[in-house]
Amino acid sequence: MPPQAGRNVLFVVMDTVRKRHLTPYGYDRPTTPTLERFADEALVYEEAVAQAPWTLPVHASMFTGRYPGEHTATQEAPYLPEDMGTLAQAVSESGYATACYSSNAWITPYTRLTAGFEEQDNFFKALPGDMFSGALASLWQRVNDSDRLRGVADRLVELGNEVHEYLASGEGEASKTPRIIDNTIDFVDDNDEWFAFINLMDAHLPYYPPEEYREEFAPGVDPHAVCQNSKEYNSGARDISDEEFDDIRGLYDAEIRHIDAELDRLFSHLKATDQWEETVVVVCADHGELHGEHGLYGHEFCIYDPLVNVPLMVKHPDIDVGRTDEQVELLDLYDTVLEATGATDATEAVGGRTFEAGRSLLSEGRDIEDGEFAFVDYHRPIVELNQLETKAAEAGIELDENSRFYSRMRAARRPGGKYIRNEHIPDEAYRLDADPEEADPVDSDDPVIEDVLAALERFEARSAGAWDGEAGADADEALSEMDDEAKERLQDLGYME
Repeated sequence: MPPQAGRNVLFVVMDTVRKRHLTPYGYDRPTTPTLERFADEALVYEEAVAQAPWTLPVHASMFTGRYPGEHTATQEAPYLPEDMGTLAQAVSESGYATACYSSNAWITPYTRLTAGFEEQDNFFKALPGDMFSGALASLWQRVNDSDRLRGVADRLVELGNEVHEYLASGEGEASKTPRIIDNTIDFVDDNDEWFAFINLMDAHLPYYPPEEYREEFAPGVDPHAVCQNSKEYNSGARDISDEEFDDIRGLYDAEIRHIDAELDRLFSHLKATDQWEETVVVVCADHGELHGEHGLYGHEFCIYDPLVNVPLMVKHPDIDVGRTDEQVELLDLYDTVLEATGATDATEAVGGRTFEAGRSLLSEGRDIEDGEFAFVDYHRPIVELNQLETKAAEAGIELDENSRFYSRMRAARRPGGKYIRNEHIPDEAYRLDADPEEADPVDSDDPVIEDVLAALERFEARSAGAWDGEAGADADEALSEMDDEAKERLQDLGYME
């Protein structure tokens, strides 16, 4: 099918980058000079909301235009169903070349997040992307759907995280971001009509920034000397002083500066090759990060604004440059890219959600049900919980099963207020207009909170579903029950020794 009238699209996700650490959002350190210049050409969103506080469900929402309870790609079932069409499939169907370059272990064919991307390079650099389709993807889904083997997935992802820590620490290879940028440059130069998606992982724990940026933002800080494992802190196994968190934030800023420098290289190439002006560029984060706020480290076990109120900037020739307080959701990017590429009629052919003009950021105003609210849906954090329990047990600490660590969470939000429903701890409500740090909960009879709670209840009725079921079997026990063929395939993935 020949391309419809549309523009090329570059879609950039800065993984784990918190909004307040970016220069265009008022940060007082020069972490992002490239994005500061980019903001002068883009519409900057102050109130963009992610649908969850971690990678898999957020990307699934951006790629399907659905909430986590609808696309079901969560830690309880960590993959997109086979019959659920994606943004990349629709754009490809309409005639575009599509590519996905990422160093995030969740963005791979076995989770189906790469469905529709014709070219890809991902976390598992030892094998080409097409080796993860078919049998391996089916294996991953079979393991996760089995009550007996469900725990194996948790253990495998935990092992995968250990691989990432090794690679990021400097003991393995350096940052993959330069290679991602190189691949993207080659891709856009080789194609006339293209959609390129990249996920840049540098700001995700652990932080081992290039020396150039470490010396600028964290001089004298040894990355090996600070706590780089959030589960040690969250479990109570290790304390972190204010001074150590300052050092950690310095390393984090250095990683963001490295991302920004690589984006400058990509943006400069698009300008030098006369592709920049007509290219739609989306830059966002999938979620943020906590460094001790609310007594937490990382991006698990809560859905406070530092994690879900994310940066978002969009450059389009037909969008006015400036800033907006209009609240939007990251899943709106599904409709935005469909419209930008002229792929709005291709969704039916691939089993994707029908295009909603009222969600596209290219439309004026959000024209959808409860459009003044945004919704977050955080399912049980099984993998993080297993790792947390391991760290707690090693330190002789017993975790409270009626704590946030074991809770699913949902929220409705608008700029003035937010209501969080928790599974195992009391619900929380905040007047964000008066308390942006979410430090002082208010009663649910506050008129703003009453409206937000009513919206959350409507959302739960139409898009979230009931909370039921428990976590899967013990991971190590499940591993012992796997057959040799399954173990061999998972060894190929690098998850098992």
